[in-house]
Amino acid sequence: MSDVAAVQDDNPGDNKHTVPLDCCGGLSNVDYSKMDVTLMKEVLKHINFRDSSFCIAVIAIIFNPLFWNVVARWEHRSRTLSKLFGSPSLACYCLGFVIILLNVYRSHSMTVAMKVQARWELMDRTDVFYAGVALMVLGTVLVVSSFLALGFTGTFLGDYFGILMEEKVTCFPFNVLENPMYWGSTANYLGLALIGSSPVGLVLTAIVAVAYKVAIRIEGPFTEHIYLERSQRRKLQ
Repeated sequence: MSDVAAVQDDNPGDNKHTVPLDCCGGLSNVDYSKMDVTLMKEVLKHINFRDSSFCIAVIAIIFNPLFWNVVARWEHRSRTLSKLFGSPSLACYCLGFVIILLNVYRSHSMTVAMKVQARWELMDRTDVFYAGVALMVLGTVLVVSSFLALGFTGTFLGDYFGILMEEKVTCFPFNVLENPMYWGSTANYLGLALIGSSPVGLVLTAIVAVAYKVAIRIEGPFTEHIYLERSQRRKLQ
């Protein structure tokens, strides 16, 4: 049966007919010229995209997941870091420490950009402030609980070093949300932007979300491949 909706003719009388409407025609049927982009224009009006602090923050946001994915895959293929540090665990801890430092710098660069650039009076409200606080509390809970559930090596790509978990983590917060550490971190940045009434913070948070989304698309299948390899090795033993 075709996925169409039927509407009745508004004309009175017994000779009513139905007109098929394509409900799944995709975005080609949308008239973008009639979209209200006033709010978006207002946000962008408060942002200086050429400011050095903004550019540095964007570079830090994009660089971090790129760095840890490239290094972790290189380690998985060559075991160079494990050989250099004498053990996979020590190598993983060292990479994790570097990732923490990079994330601290990313947070610092985003905070600097928010302080340097203009605030938006529309966001400078009590309800927006408390919404930001709530998001930061939620984000912190997700990040901390994820770390406690995974442990240090589970959090910082231990799978790529051959430090595999015996079973998939299904406790909180993984039982309510996929990739809770990434989205918890995103919630923290969004909360910080709301607290600071910062339009540039909103844009940088959106970039963080996109960067994490790309990282998830890259990391997920590769991690599944690693555990599939272990499963196949066990079957052969």
